[in-house]
Amino acid sequence: MTEHDFIPKPYTITKQTGKVSWESPSNIALVKYWGKKKDQIPENPSISFTLNNCKTITTLSYTPKENNTDYSFEVFLDGDKKDDFKPKIETFFERIEAYLPFLRQFHFKIETHNTFPHSSGIASSASGMSALALCLMSVEKDLSTALDVTKEYFNTKASFLARLGSGSACRSIEGDLIVWGNTESIVGSTDLYGVKYPYAVHDNFKQYQDTILLVDKGEKQVSSTVGHNLMHGHPFAQNRFNQAHENMAKIKSILASGNLKAFIALMESEALTLHAMMMTSMPYFILMKPNTLEIINKIWAYRKKSGLHIGFTLDAGANVHVLYPKNESGEILEFIQHELVAYCKNGEYICDEIGFGANQLDF
Repeated sequence: MTEHDFIPKPYTITKQTGKVSWESPSNIALVKYWGKKKDQIPENPSISFTLNNCKTITTLSYTPKENNTDYSFEVFLDGDKKDDFKPKIETFFERIEAYLPFLRQFHFKIETHNTFPHSSGIASSASGMSALALCLMSVEKDLSTALDVTKEYFNTKASFLARLGSGSACRSIEGDLIVWGNTESIVGSTDLYGVKYPYAVHDNFKQYQDTILLVDKGEKQVSSTVGHNLMHGHPFAQNRFNQAHENMAKIKSILASGNLKAFIALMESEALTLHAMMMTSMPYFILMKPNTLEIINKIWAYRKKSGLHIGFTLDAGANVHVLYPKNESGEILEFIQHELVAYCKNGEYICDEIGFGANQLDF
């Protein structure tokens, strides 16, 4: 599909007021996306596990307005008005107006909350923007009874729209493994939206667990948007993009074979490469904290001693995602609680697992 496939045919608005609500999960990339081109196009492909418990719940209310020249909306996070969110949402509306032509005709009230800390490196923009995109798709569907779209088209367009708000948000619409970015090794992959991973996956990777250790719940000192932009002119950028394509081909065979050791090696290498790109950009920056490194070293030592398949990955932040198969979860979770939680801020952590995408909520 191309961008033009998401521009709707003219329709008559038949409904004037309404309310819709969606919950959409975060996701954790195994092969990382870092660096983007114009219009939120990724410099390299990525693949992610969709999470289950870390999610954003967004309710969107809409009422008609007389003046159609400006966007009109207000945003609330956990019941508090958040005017500092408005510039990002206005930019999002500008990018998607061609695909949702009703945006200037209504006033929107956006009420949202997360089940996890905002802006701390658990992809809150991914879950937040995907939830908002899904709400807007439901509004479009509600506005005109003449619109008759399939679930597949609805999800694809929602992923396309979400990408224009936050790149990784396009990977949060569905699950359990989602690919974003055109690459030769994955049939159907595209830069425009996320697609479900189309190949067989070994039972080793079903019901995979993700315990998120909250090393730092504060807002990151360098946003992901700034970090992505620092890949322009980065001395190692092209090698990194090539590496991501190679790792997409490698992970395809790993997922088919069930090779957990190879999976862990690739996943951890990707995490450290992501942070290496940050540390070698200009200006350079470090999002990991001392306790991040303490946790990583503890994981390596425990894996060597126990022989269990415990590994880690990192998003663009200090928090550590500890990933492991469900059939080893008893011993590994005990290790996490006894050895790793001490490095978390206020001893806080989140037990999560692979999920299967967003859900519309009833009132």
